[in-house]
Parts: sequence; structure tokens; C-alpha cells
Amino acid sequence: MKRLRTRDYLIIGIAGMVGVVFFILTSHFLYRIGFPLDDAWIHQTYARNIALRGEFSFIPGQPSAGSTSPLWTILLVPGQFLEMPGAIYYGYFLGFGCLVLIGLFGELLFRTILAPESQLVEQKKRKIPVAGLVLMTEWHLVWAACSGMETGLYTAMILLVLMLSWKGKTPAFWLGVLVGLSIWVRPDGITLLGPVGLMLIVYGGDWKDRGRKISLLLLGLLIPLAGYLLFNISLSGSFWPSTFYAKQAEYASLWRTGILTRFIQLARLPLVGIGILLLPGFLFQAWMIVQKRKWKHAALLLWWLGYTAIYAYRLPVEYQHGRYLIPAMPVYFLLGLIGTEEAFSRLNINSRMRRLVGFAGKAAAVLIIAAFLVTGAQAYATDVAIIETEMVDTAIWLRDHTSPGDLLAVHDIGAVGYFSERQIVDLAGLVTPEVIPFIRDEGALADYLDDRNVAYLVVFPDWYPSLQASKEIVFQTRGRFSVAEGGMNMTVYRWNSENSR
Repeated sequence: MKRLRTRDYLIIGIAGMVGVVFFILTSHFLYRIGFPLDDAWIHQTYARNIALRGEFSFIPGQPSAGSTSPLWTILLVPGQFLEMPGAIYYGYFLGFGCLVLIGLFGELLFRTILAPESQLVEQKKRKIPVAGLVLMTEWHLVWAACSGMETGLYTAMILLVLMLSWKGKTPAFWLGVLVGLSIWVRPDGITLLGPVGLMLIVYGGDWKDRGRKISLLLLGLLIPLAGYLLFNISLSGSFWPSTFYAKQAEYASLWRTGILTRFIQLARLPLVGIGILLLPGFLFQAWMIVQKRKWKHAALLLWWLGYTAIYAYRLPVEYQHGRYLIPAMPVYFLLGLIGTEEAFSRLNINSRMRRLVGFAGKAAAVLIIAAFLVTGAQAYATDVAIIETEMVDTAIWLRDHTSPGDLLAVHDIGAVGYFSERQIVDLAGLVTPEVIPFIRDEGALADYLDDRNVAYLVVFPDWYPSLQASKEIVFQTRGRFSVAEGGMNMTVYRWNSENSR
């Protein structure tokens, strides 16, 4: 395997910086900078309470497990010591760093996989880190890097674990520790036991040696996993964060669609961009895995299929550019790249035609990547503008026009929690898990809000048509971006006049 050279590091770093800066500037010129997801402000709120109060809470004085990614939340803490917009820029900085790690680990995994098949690859030195560049400029990954979310960190950890497992030089115990640490970034990280375990079983020597390695893998996993479970129990009384249960309850209605349909809808998400050009290579690689019984390749393929299937089964949502599936996309891209290289090397054509086909493929890749970077930046800027004009502006209004003692019932709690600094009842159940059993029952929600003496209801009008019926509107944003995308303006309703000024 060829090692990365200084030039490779520079190319990957510069490519990542160009993508991130381009997205941020597009957002700045469309409206202003910010985050494209309200959930990013949930992390920021937890991080602020850690920094200022030393407690893991969303609502001060009420410790909770509403952050899916405790490790990411902790990494955000230093940004809370900066004046706004310093926290936003610090989030961008962390996202950029994670994007560069994705490029580096992805390139190393790509080269590691190709090393045993060097007879299929030209022996001359590569002029550019192909896989690293593809990952650095893939618009989903750049979007994730600028989102203020843990997606980039989780993606980098996935590639690191797979790369080290493929090399086979890292002790099984430490692989288990890494898998366990990935769970602190997202609970989904536990799925990495599948590909890591398969590689250890297939290439672990005799059965005694394999059993020893699997035991060490599980032992290494147990240490960070036990800490994670105890952390959640201490905060919420449950093994998993409240978001784990809340999201599934909120979108349970989507399970009515057939599982195969749901799987196809999610599996096609990587095709929106360079993934469509890599589809033939991916299919070719899948065929070769079956034909040649390439078990290490199979571990990657089966993990990608299984990861997609799990989300199709429990959380089949495509919104926000498939953000839950973004961490799995690099595996698809790498298998597609490897399959493309292998298929190209097998073409029975003369050298002139080979050069022509190669040039056409590279030109198509550059054009597709560039086109989707532009459209991706526009989508990102629009996403940010919607959050800023709806959630953030509403939160600032609530800060300026409600009393500190007013209790708010809110569906999107991130920006409201960060900027309004009011007490909140979370209709989505992330930090108010007691609403999860009746999360879609508007009658039960209304009774609960009455019992809690809620003063204001803060929602989009079409999300709870019965809940807000006959309630007085005291504020509604005039944001143009949500309406232009077919949405509505966030609205503040007076829930109980006796409890609001």
C-alpha cells in the first residue's frame, strides 16, 4: 500500500476547505450564517450548560439524555466561551476537521483495499488522492461538515474502524474500544461489530485464535459501552438516549409502507450526486464479491446494506438530504470507486481507446461533482435561512416578549432553548420523554399541556392542526424561505392566558 505523501494531505485539506468555505459563503450571501438543522442548537444548548453550569442538561437544573451524541456535545464546549457567532464558527471548524479525517481515512482504506489487487491497478504513483478528493467534494459530506452536527465525526470513526480492521494489524481489543467510542458519537456505531467481527472470523487463524480475538473485541467494546449505558441511566433512567425512543415514536406512521419500498427509498440516497456515476462500479464490485468470495469486501457491502435496512425498518426518513444515512455513504462511494477501477482494468480495448474512456469518465466525474457542489451549497444556504428566519427569529421574539417564568410547549426545541432561555415542554420528547407514549395523540398532548400550566405553544400550524385550533396567535414569523419551499411560518399561540402575560 502506498503511503500518503505531504502533497496528498495538502490536496485533501485544501479541497475540504474550499468546499466548506463555499457552502458557508453561499449561506452568508443568501441570508446569513447559521446551521441547517435545529438539532444543531440542541447540541449547542447542552454544550453551554456544561460550560457554564457543569451539568449535562438542556434545561438548566434538569439533567437529561436528549443529546444523541454526548462526545460531540462535549467537543463543542470550548465554543461556548466565545461570543456569538464564535460558537457557530467553532462548529464549522470542528466540522471541517472531521471532513478532512473522512478524506484521509477514506483514501487510506481505498489504498489498503487495492493493495492486494495491485495487478489490476497501474503501478505508477497516483498524482492525486482519488478517493480522498471524491469524499472531500461530495456534497452530502460537505453539507454534514457545515451542519454543526456529529455526522462528520461519526463518519470519520466508521472509516477509521473499517480501515484498521482491514489492515489486520490493530489488536482486537482496541478495535472493540474504538467501536465502543463510536457509540458515544451515535448509538448506531454498535453496528460496526458486524464487519469487524466478520473480518476477525474470516482472517483470524484457527478457530481458537478466532474465538480469542472475538472475545477481546467484545471486551474492548464493553468498557466504553458500559460507560455510555450508565451515563444514560444516570440522566434519564434508560439505557439509550431519549432521542432513540422519541424519533421512532414520532415517525412510526411511516412503517405502514412496505419494508422493501422503504429500503429502496433510502438506498437510492447516495445516487444524488457522484454516486450515480459510481453505480455501475458498485454493482460490478458486488458481483465480484459473490463470484470470488471476497469476504473483506463482503463485510463492507453487508454493513452498508444492513445499516440501510435498519433505518428502513425503524426510522425510514429521507428528509434533510438523508442525513441519517450520510455516515454510510462513503462505504458505497469507496466500493463504487474500487469496482470502477477493477472494471476499467479489465476492459479489452486498445491504449488509445482506454485513454479516451478514462478521460471521459474523469471529465464526467468533475462535472457531476461541481454541479452538485453548487446545488448542494444552494440547498444548504436555504436550509440555514429557514432555521434562522423561523426557529432563531422565533426564539429571539420569545426571549424579548415573554416572562422568564413562562413555560413554553415547543416541537423544535434547539434554537428556542438556546436563545430564549425559557423553561420548555418538548413536544418531540427529546428532553421531555414522558410525552413519548402519546406523542401523536393531540388530545392527550392538550391535557398534558394543561396539567403543566403551559403559557405558549410554539409550532408550525400544520404540524398540530387540532392542538392549536381556536388558540390566539401572538406571533408569527414572516420568513420567506420556508414558504418558498412549501412550508409554513412558525407561530406562537397563547395556550393559557392565565399563565402568560
